[in-house]
Amino acid sequence: MDISNLLGEFVGMIVLVTFGCGVCANMALKKTCGSGGGWICITAGWAFAVLLGVFTANALGAPQADLNPSVTLAKTFAGIYTFPQFVITSVVQIAGGFCGGIVVYLAYLPHWAETEDGPTKRGVFCTAPAIRNIPANFITEMIATFFLMFIIWMIFAKPNGPIPAGLGPYLVGMLIWALGLSLGGPTGYAMSAARDLGPRLAHAVLPFKNKADSDWGYAWVPVVAPLCGGVLAYIVAHLLGVL
Repeated sequence: MDISNLLGEFVGMIVLVTFGCGVCANMALKKTCGSGGGWICITAGWAFAVLLGVFTANALGAPQADLNPSVTLAKTFAGIYTFPQFVITSVVQIAGGFCGGIVVYLAYLPHWAETEDGPTKRGVFCTAPAIRNIPANFITEMIATFFLMFIIWMIFAKPNGPIPAGLGPYLVGMLIWALGLSLGGPTGYAMSAARDLGPRLAHAVLPFKNKADSDWGYAWVPVVAPLCGGVLAYIVAHLLGVL
């Protein structure tokens, strides 16, 4: 793994989180032009965020464009990475997510003070369950991430034929949109430690009026459950003969 791969993962995550958390800020914060927009806007925004992040990562030398430790771990089990490469790549991805959170904070600078509710501001950066039930929330995140990785392997499986250059990111973006619409409601579909932990760390260090805590009691769920979902996807795909 060379430095360009890590650079692509880092900058790709900055782009992904800037556009993803950015749509959350636009919908949730007071006095924005998009204030009050709904779930369709958020799921579409995250789909576009992943699409743009993947293209950025590819352009800067990360052809895999994982942008997600769960994806990288699943590929590690598949023999594409070594475990040390998984650890280094995941740290870089989380760092990119942190920087993306900072960008969103700066982009919406006047609106944090206008928004009184602390949990709403925290929700711009990281996920929280609609109904707080840790075992159920864990299962939801594991299922969503399982289908993320499993369907990625299905999309690029040999029976579907070679994917034309440049089409793959659009197909993955469509998958992200589908996951948000179908499985995102219970927990906000983190599916990634980099997407959730990176911006959550940014929330923890940034100055806010009426700032809520960063909900560290829940924070482990969108880290551990997606990793389990990615490994489960590898196991099932392997048993089905796709890998």
